[in-house]
Amino acid sequence: MLSSAKTQLDTGKASMQIAKKELSNARTEYNTNLKKIEDAKKELQDKESKYNEKLQEFQEKEPEALQEIEENETKLSDSQEKLDKLEHPTYSVNNRREIPGGEGYSIYETVSEIVDSLAKVFPIFLYFVAALVTLTTMTRFVNDERINSGTLKSLGYTNKDVIKKFTIYGLIAGMTGTVIGIILGHTLIPLIVYNAYSVGFTLPKIELHFHLGITVVTILLSLISSVLPARIVATKDLQESTASLLQPKAPKAGTKIFLERIKPIWNRMKFTQKVTARNLFRYKKRMFMTIFGVAGAASILFAGFSVKHSISEINERQFEDIIKYDAIVVSNDDIEQKEQEELQNLLNSEEIKSYSSIYYEEISKETGKNNDKQNIKLIVPENTEQFNEYISLMNRKTEENINLSNDGVVISERLADLLNVKVGDSFSYTDSNDKEHDVTVSGICEMYAGHFMFMSQEEYTNVYGDNFKTNAKLLLLKNNSIKNTEEQVAKFMNLSAVKGVVQNTTLYNQINTIVESLDIIMLVLIIIAALLAIVILYNLTNINVSERIRELCTIKVLGFHNKETTMYIYRETIILSAIGIVVGWVIGILLHDYILTVVPPDEVMFNPTIWIGAYIIPLVTISIVSFVLKYYVNHKLKNVDMLEALKSVD
Repeated sequence: MLSSAKTQLDTGKASMQIAKKELSNARTEYNTNLKKIEDAKKELQDKESKYNEKLQEFQEKEPEALQEIEENETKLSDSQEKLDKLEHPTYSVNNRREIPGGEGYSIYETVSEIVDSLAKVFPIFLYFVAALVTLTTMTRFVNDERINSGTLKSLGYTNKDVIKKFTIYGLIAGMTGTVIGIILGHTLIPLIVYNAYSVGFTLPKIELHFHLGITVVTILLSLISSVLPARIVATKDLQESTASLLQPKAPKAGTKIFLERIKPIWNRMKFTQKVTARNLFRYKKRMFMTIFGVAGAASILFAGFSVKHSISEINERQFEDIIKYDAIVVSNDDIEQKEQEELQNLLNSEEIKSYSSIYYEEISKETGKNNDKQNIKLIVPENTEQFNEYISLMNRKTEENINLSNDGVVISERLADLLNVKVGDSFSYTDSNDKEHDVTVSGICEMYAGHFMFMSQEEYTNVYGDNFKTNAKLLLLKNNSIKNTEEQVAKFMNLSAVKGVVQNTTLYNQINTIVESLDIIMLVLIIIAALLAIVILYNLTNINVSERIRELCTIKVLGFHNKETTMYIYRETIILSAIGIVVGWVIGILLHDYILTVVPPDEVMFNPTIWIGAYIIPLVTISIVSFVLKYYVNHKLKNVDMLEALKSVD
């Protein structure tokens, strides 16, 4: 019992200790929780205080925030409305010539193509004339050496040895000129073209290269025109006997000409006129050489001056007489009242002389020799009566004004040439939204730079199926200098209401660059042609006098005065030169047409009207040369040793 009670007592004590420990832990946990409650109450009080502060701040700022939200919702609504009105973007693929801002590349390539085009035609004419002179000279040289050739044959030299003499002479003379020409062609001519390019471009330092292919062709052409004629003529002469070669070649016998059969004319002609007529056909070879030699020089002079005039005034004609506006200001589709007022205030400023409302759009058409995309300015005037104050629509050939019709469009002449269309024909184009439209040509207007299309409001509605509305202004400035134009354009570009500005200064500078560079090249060709005219006439006149010196001395012995003797032979030169000039005019017209067809770039048209001075200048130039040579011939005949010329060679 006692043992059992002790055990229970110990168990009770242990339970008590555990209970005390649990009580102590409970008290500790209680105190901790009590502290947490106090901390939570304090945190709650702090948060309530901050809440009350934020609530007060919210209540103070709520009206302003609500107003800002309302304003932004309005802006969002407006923006959404503008977004809904935006059209889907269109994309275009451009090459280097077509890319916006690539005008420099296009002009550079254009000038390069112009030089290439000229290089394909003018060297042919120049070589033809030079070969003609060389052929005549070498033929005359062989004929002059006729007696010497007979002497060499009598001394035992073979025909081959004698021919070798003329061949070597022709080779040396021809190659000397050829080498000089090759050197100048590889140095001077490239420098001239380089300087012509430098007018409108900043170019790297020129590099001079040797062109083997061209050099070989040049040498071959030189041999053909200098060595071959000498060899052929010498071979033909040496077929005669030695005795025949030791005597002067008998003069060509006169024959009855066609003019003699026309008795009413022939019977009224003077003796000297009849002699001149017979001599013209008596020396047929020299007649054709003189005609075509003079014609070659005259045609190059004619083409040079006519082309020079065709390009020299296109800027003035284009931007003074035809296009009178200074800029096109294109507005954005949707502009606010404030933006509209800013634009209107600038339009009413003192710098603006006047303006006219139009519809403007950049359309395109793929055409031309490179099948490039040609940019075309479509203009639809709101007021057709005042439109002539800004753009003059006129037929270049008839000089009649062109009115906009309701059944077709008016296009610029260069565009009509590229499209190969005339009045009444139809063609399609692509608008700025990449949609195709078909139109009929009702008129073709004079225009030298850029492509244009004009249509009436009614035709616009027919083509687009939409009501007409303007989107741009044509501007006339009080001061239309390039500097002031650029300043005024900059003011418009700063306005948010303006979508873009099209000004004429860029196109003017592009055309001016082409004109100035081509002008220098044409000047070089004109100088060369003038020098050729001098060489040709001098050479042919000198040969004519030398060949007929015995005949001229004979008529002097018969009593002809010096001036009469001079005119006896020089009258033929005057007549043949006159015929050559007329033939040169005809060839020059064809050459001028060819240049105006091949040379101009797609967006430029040279004035096809032939300048009257192009007829006069070759006539005056060749007349002056002939007049000077007349005194040379007169001096030579006046001082000729007639005994030496008339003595027998037997």
